[in-house]
Order: sequence, then C-alpha cells, then structure tokens
Amino acid sequence: MTSDAPSVSADPSFRSALIDVDVPARGRRSSYVVDPVRLLIRNALLLTLEPDWPGVLDGWLAVALDGRIAGLGPGEAPRSVAAEEELDARGCFVAPGFVSAHSHLFTSGLRGIGSDQALYGWGRALAPVLERLDADDVYWLTLHGSLDLLANGVTTAYDFTDPRQPFAVGEDGIPDRSGHLRPQEHLEAQLVAKLDGGIRFVNSFHLDQAVGDTTEVVGRADEFVAFARRLGHRPALSGLALSGAVQWSDRPEVATVEVAVMARHKLLNQAHFLETVEHVELQRAKFDWYEQAGALGPDLIFGHFVQATPDIVRRAGAAGCGMCWQPAANGRLASGFADIRALRDAGLRVGMGLDDQACTDIADPFQHLRVGLYTQRAARQRADAMGVEEVLRLHTIDSAAVLHLESQVGSLGVGKWADLLVVDPSDPDTGPLWDPVATYVLACGLRNLKRVYVAGELVSIEGRSCHAGAAEVRRRVREQMARFR
Repeated sequence: MTSDAPSVSADPSFRSALIDVDVPARGRRSSYVVDPVRLLIRNALLLTLEPDWPGVLDGWLAVALDGRIAGLGPGEAPRSVAAEEELDARGCFVAPGFVSAHSHLFTSGLRGIGSDQALYGWGRALAPVLERLDADDVYWLTLHGSLDLLANGVTTAYDFTDPRQPFAVGEDGIPDRSGHLRPQEHLEAQLVAKLDGGIRFVNSFHLDQAVGDTTEVVGRADEFVAFARRLGHRPALSGLALSGAVQWSDRPEVATVEVAVMARHKLLNQAHFLETVEHVELQRAKFDWYEQAGALGPDLIFGHFVQATPDIVRRAGAAGCGMCWQPAANGRLASGFADIRALRDAGLRVGMGLDDQACTDIADPFQHLRVGLYTQRAARQRADAMGVEEVLRLHTIDSAAVLHLESQVGSLGVGKWADLLVVDPSDPDTGPLWDPVATYVLACGLRNLKRVYVAGELVSIEGRSCHAGAAEVRRRVREQMARFR
C-alpha cells in the first residue's frame, strides 16, 4: 500500500465517523437529545421508514455532534435547538441512505468486461485481471468503489473483498485455483480503503480453504480478525463476515470449517448460492452441506438464491436465514428471477444489494429499485406483486436488518446514524407530488440526488465526491488498470 493514500483519520470531513458513542434511547415523537447540534435540516419531506411514523413527514431533523440523529418531528424545530449548520430542504425529500447488502467494491474499475456473458463466462473474462491484482491495486480500486457508492446514495455496504487466492471460475463452476496465496496485506488494504473512503460497511473475507489444512485456514482467519480488531472501534466498520464458498467448492467440509470460524469469531456469513442456471443441479445438491454442518440460521445469508427449489426455500426459511436480492446483476448475467414474495412468505429475511460494479455497471440504487419492482411484477404478471414502499424498504431498513444493523442504519430514527440523502424532485422537475413515496421510487434518480451525508458529514454534492483525494483516486485507478489491457 502506498504511503500517500488519503486517510480518513487525516481528513477532518470524516473525523466524526471515528467517535465511539452509546446509542441513546429512541423517542417516538419530536425531541432532541444533544444541544447544540451539528446540523439542523428544516422544511424537509422526511421519508423516515420508521414503523411509528407516517409515510412522509413534513418537518425537521437534527444531527448531534456525535453524528447520530438527535431529533426529528413535524413542523418547525423547537426554538431551543442551536445548530452549527442549517439546511433549508424545502420541497426536498430527506431519506435514509441506501444499504447495499451485497457488493464487491474492488470491481469498480472493471466495468464493461464480459458484457455478453452469463456468470461463469463473465468470471472467466475477469480472471486475467483479477489474478494479477496486488495490495496496492485493490486499495485504490476499493477506495474508488466506496466513493462511487457514496456519490450515488449508498451509505452502507456489505463488501465481499477480493480473496488472497486468485479466483477463476472453471467450466463446471468449480474455480481453477493455483496454490498461490497473496499476503494478508491484500485483505488489509481493502479494509483500510473503506475506512479511508468514509463508507459504512461490513467487511466480508474468504477463508481460501483450497490452500492449507484446517489449522492453517483457521489460523489465517484468526490473524485477519486480530488485525481488524487492533484498529480499535470504528463506527464505519460495522462488522466482519465470511464470504461463504460452498458454491465454489467440491468438498463438503468447507461448510463445516465456515461454521467453526463463524462461531469462533461471532461472524455473519453471506454465501453466493444458487445464482445461475449453469450446473444448477450440482449447486442444489450442496445445500445439504450447509444444513448438515449446522450453518442454517439468522447468521447465514444466501446471496442471490435465484435457482432455489421450493423445498430448499422452505428449509432455509424455517431456519430463519437471510437472502440478498440483486435484480440488476441477475438480469445482466442472465441468472433468472428471484421470487421475492415466495421467499418472504417462507420466512426468509430479504435485503437488496447492487452486487459488483462490474456487473451492475451503474451503481444506481434508484434504478435498482425500479429494476426489482418491474421484474417482480412482470414475472408474476400482477401489479400488486410488489409495492413502491415495500421495494424502498428492501433497499434500506430491510437490508440493514439482514445484516443485523437495523438499530444503527436504514431508517431515520433518534439514536441512529445520520446517514441520509437530500433528493429534490423538482430539479429536474418530476411534476406534482400526487404520491410522494411513489414519486421518490418511480420518478427520482441520481439526477435528483443533491446531497449525501454519513454520520451528519457531507460526503457528496450532486454526484461529486467531497473526499479530498477523489481526483487522485480516479487517476490511480486509470493508471493501474491500464497495464492490464
């Protein structure tokens, strides 16, 4: 990693994200917790997505000095609220930042590769680049991906990091792997890059079980977890998780080791599973590996889960597993349709993720909402298959819940992090607000996104990053990727 990399700890615009505070009790009605406050937003159309508020609240929101929401309510703010900064958001929506419960930030510099391929062919098209990445490459790529998501309104991401063992998908879906294992710095660089970028994240890492015996595999996991915890408590780092590898393995014991490491370090596990129609029966047979290993439960999330049978859905739902839905990537890679209504009816907790920036291409959560909504309605040929508020919740508070972060992010409530968006439906103009939530979901987009805040700090204005090193990040990524062409 280069010594001149921009650092969150050296950048005052992100310093508040390093403060460790307790979550104050969340109030039901308008209140404020800290006086003075950092930021007071007036005259906003608040889309709180809280269970005890109406769909849209015409009112105010205050952000405490610690970066959490200090209060909100209808009408005018209490006169006693003294703010360091005020924002008149008249006519604008103020909504929670989007949560991408499934992302691969290091792929941000790899868009447009394998554009006419399904999953396995796309993976093989990426392989000549991926196998040559070093720690410096993935640092800048991950930082680039983090700033891209933030500029597009995604304030929290579950990030699958590039593994230490170079990944290349074989014809049957089992990766062609060498014995080469890149140094731990490869993983460390990606975690540090996200801290430097200012995005809130869950850091997911591979066990790389094809190299070494079980003792070595567990030892490497111990070493990386120890590194992450030596950084101290950083609110931006919302948790650690495993990148489940059963779909990419030919050995049932892979699931057993994942369960052991999950228990050892209290980790979530999100597994790419049943994503594609390629060799689908082989994939389905591996569900038993997870069940027999005792993995099924609230800490296991199935990424994609498009090709699950009704029996597999029933068993996963009964165990309380999560599922993450990537409708744009599923379309781009011709993976198929996930039946979200059936999954939720079976008891699975469902969130949404933008997936690779190399297969979603434009990491646009507004577009993603509509792709998801439209495909669900089209697949069922019913307009009531999914509603606008339901799909908005899926990409915010429901995604937070899948990651066990619903007490921290995903909605606007007192005590939660002030990760929020300011969206102006009149610039460019979308017309009268007959149904504000419908306008937000169906008619607004990145062109209407004016401001993005993380912990009450401004990180993007009209799609332009406020990060001090943004221009340098763009330059580095272009220079480093040019050598792979």
